[in-house]
Amino acid sequence: MQVLKILVAALFVLFFAEEVDAWNRAAPAEYGQVIIENYTKSTGLSPVVFEHWLHRSNFTCRICHSDIGFAMKAGVTKITAATNMQGYYCGACHDGKRMFNDKTMFASCEKKKPKEGSTQCDRCHSFGKKVVREYEFVTLTRKLPKTLLGNEVDWEVAETKGLIKPVDVLEGISMQRNPLKAQKDFSIQIKADWIGEVTFSHEKHARWNGCEICHPDIFPSVKKGTTKYSMFEIMDGQYCGACHDKVAFPLLDCSRCHTKQVQLGTGSSR
Repeated sequence: MQVLKILVAALFVLFFAEEVDAWNRAAPAEYGQVIIENYTKSTGLSPVVFEHWLHRSNFTCRICHSDIGFAMKAGVTKITAATNMQGYYCGACHDGKRMFNDKTMFASCEKKKPKEGSTQCDRCHSFGKKVVREYEFVTLTRKLPKTLLGNEVDWEVAETKGLIKPVDVLEGISMQRNPLKAQKDFSIQIKADWIGEVTFSHEKHARWNGCEICHPDIFPSVKKGTTKYSMFEIMDGQYCGACHDKVAFPLLDCSRCHTKQVQLGTGSSR
């Protein structure tokens, strides 16, 4: 019986290995990378390459996806040069005025046309180009704790140890608010008995996301057990899949969620 359960688990992983987001098979520096190209063809510019690893090392997810208003799905937020220059989206921070880490953040877009031969726009519109970057993935992540999948950085441990200190409030953008009392960890029961239960930590997720990223858009109810979902829906980008397999660690890293091991001989950890 135990051998059969192990075979079922292996087939399950192999099946979903073909369904996972393409970034799981990308180079570590490209995991979570977003190509923004809604309007670039009409302007003659190359698409924008947005690096999640660089921004998440400095800011919480909540600042961009709640306070600034970037959608959680690539391509949905209609970012234009005009909205950036008006102080929205990328322009909320990249306005040529805001200071961060004792440096002025460059302006994402400007009204005046760059001089001929200028590489100013290439800083963002870099898809398909060899651009010399101020921050390189290997250099920035060299001393951060490692994991096996995704971009191979354990961001949770890095933040817990103080190796990175993501900012959660930006003046003029965020509203300072008192943090809610974090709920205790709880188990999410799994119908299959060949894989352990999921232990969900509100404290870990709220540290990066607050409450407003998940509720009510991703998880409509805040009452445990009300929202029903399966791995098929998660792999389709719903619920946990809104972040995992895109930016947060990949779903194939099963033990990161299924923390309670199945006990040999019983077929279940319960």
